[in-house]
Amino acid sequence: MRSKNTIELLGLWEKLNNQNFKQVEFDLFKNEAGFNHFVLSPQKWIEATNAIGLQSKSGRYGGTYAHIDIALEFASWVSVEFKFYLIKEFQFLKSQQAKELDWNIKRKLTQINYHIHTDAIKQNLIPQNLNKKHISFVYANEADVLNMALFGKTAKQWRDENKEEKGNIRDYANVSQLVCLANLENLNAVYISEGLEQCERLVKLNQIAISQMKILLQDGRTKKLDNEQNKKID
Repeated sequence: MRSKNTIELLGLWEKLNNQNFKQVEFDLFKNEAGFNHFVLSPQKWIEATNAIGLQSKSGRYGGTYAHIDIALEFASWVSVEFKFYLIKEFQFLKSQQAKELDWNIKRKLTQINYHIHTDAIKQNLIPQNLNKKHISFVYANEADVLNMALFGKTAKQWRDENKEEKGNIRDYANVSQLVCLANLENLNAVYISEGLEQCERLVKLNQIAISQMKILLQDGRTKKLDNEQNKKID
């Protein structure tokens, strides 16, 4: 506390963080600091300048405590090794902050881009009415009945069009499509139990898929899940 550097450090911190700091008293201490006759205790500093960066209590459980800004600076004076650790930690945190900022920028750009292309996205996601050729075709796999109703193509057609992609057509479906697909599976099971021919079921499922996707694309909850899914992919 007798050091001029200490007084200047404490005074600067108070100026930045304490609007009730007494500047006149601080100047008196700063001018006297460094002389042999100068003595200053934490309690005297607090009482005279109305400082808040230090706290000092007397008694058995008393002691002097400093704000983390001040404590870290004091520690760096005491130990050069600690100061280097502090610098490295600061650099690490700044690099992490830069990465997070970059991620946030990318996320915001993605959201903006999503809003720009909302109409186009909806047109691509809402299933098309199947033509007579699609309806009259017999699909050996019942899963392809659902694929045709929702995506307008079979699993094989998707693989032929996306040879470089891994997985299947359903792996690339968004949340809205997966919700709709689950509903179509239940309905198809009901239609099969009722004895409906495949072509009849396909027409019904396609109409329901179009109707449900229109509703799901307007639902805020599925939009939120879609956004979360996209974040995980990013």
